[in-house]
Amino acid sequence: MEVPVQYVSPREALSVIHSNQRVFIHGSAHTPTYLLKHLALEAPRLQNVEIISISVYGDLYIDTPAFKDHFHINSLFVSAGIRQAVQEGYADYVPVFLSEIPELFRQSILPIDVAIVQVSPPDKHGYCSLGVSVDIARSAANTAQTLIAQVNPNVPRTHGDGLIHSSRFQAMVYCEDALHEVNFGEKVGKNELTIGKYIAEMVDDRSTLQMGIGAIPDAVLSCLLDHRDLGVHTEMCSDGIIELFEKDVINNKYKNIHPNKTVSSFALGSKKLYDYINDNPAFAFLDIEYVNDPHVIRRNDKMISINSAIEIDITGQACADSIGTYQFSGVGGQMDFMRGAALSNGGKPIIAIPSRTSKGVPRIVPALNPGAGVVTTRAHMHYVVTEYGVAYLFGKNLRQRARALINIAHPDDREMLERSCFERFKQF
Repeated sequence: MEVPVQYVSPREALSVIHSNQRVFIHGSAHTPTYLLKHLALEAPRLQNVEIISISVYGDLYIDTPAFKDHFHINSLFVSAGIRQAVQEGYADYVPVFLSEIPELFRQSILPIDVAIVQVSPPDKHGYCSLGVSVDIARSAANTAQTLIAQVNPNVPRTHGDGLIHSSRFQAMVYCEDALHEVNFGEKVGKNELTIGKYIAEMVDDRSTLQMGIGAIPDAVLSCLLDHRDLGVHTEMCSDGIIELFEKDVINNKYKNIHPNKTVSSFALGSKKLYDYINDNPAFAFLDIEYVNDPHVIRRNDKMISINSAIEIDITGQACADSIGTYQFSGVGGQMDFMRGAALSNGGKPIIAIPSRTSKGVPRIVPALNPGAGVVTTRAHMHYVVTEYGVAYLFGKNLRQRARALINIAHPDDREMLERSCFERFKQF
């Protein structure tokens, strides 16, 4: 028996939001742009509404100085759309591991009054799906006092933890907007492909992969076509996995936990990716608290964690969330997987970076920029990969680490780094 659904106008749905409340906004591909546009229209009646989210995409409408007295963004991960707001002081950033965000909600450290999520239409049993963005949205939906749904037939139905019965929603608004898309592949250049080849040589058959966000993970995936029987347990997945699935390179047969399933928490890429995932039982989209738990991650043998950074100093400290004091992104799940892979039997935690930025700024540096945040500590660092090779740092002293990193730095930066090492360590 079909469950009846009653949709309401955006204005009616958003009328449940009041001044001084905390509102969660679904993120990534599911950023509810349609309702955010209408939320901006509600500004005259609202004061001091705190907006909580992780990565958001598209026009947020409420993130400009004109709305600073009405809405205050308190982000758990700084994406491109709100960097300026954070830098100019009318938005804030909470540094936190993704795996621990559900605890902020559950323990009422950041209790949620209202959650706005974008979901699929209800099935015949009345269940909607959080689609390709289960991540922290699952916990937000579980703990919010009030739940609003932006219901969209373009949202894929996914298997796993993302089902919510329509009776849970205080209001449901219908829209047919396309999900937000990102093309990481267009940023893959010669250096990224070279890095991808180095990492592919480090990946044994029957390994389990975690790929961070950006061009390098997609470059790595493109270099794995000759591998066999790979698995995936990852915070996020993108278009690069599709070809590996179709050629049976990824089949998850030898994973210790969730065999035969690709485990992810969210997906971000193209409509082709979202269509591929739609109702695909080979994927399990699970709560971030579970997916990113290092004790869960380590249970898969040969766990390969592939992440990037903004800069790395000569002792192996990696800054991945800021450029000096400029907040660029967030802590995210990098440390969750770096630690989980390090504890895995045969695991390899990898940080991969081009040796220089596109503007020629060195990424291996004598010391991190003042104000830079250390996301991966030097004690957690094992492998660093650039287009000039692989440095293995685990168990090495500071001087040995510096030598290894200088060997994979840009050739034009090595003399400068050697001088800095001599000044610091007295002999080199």
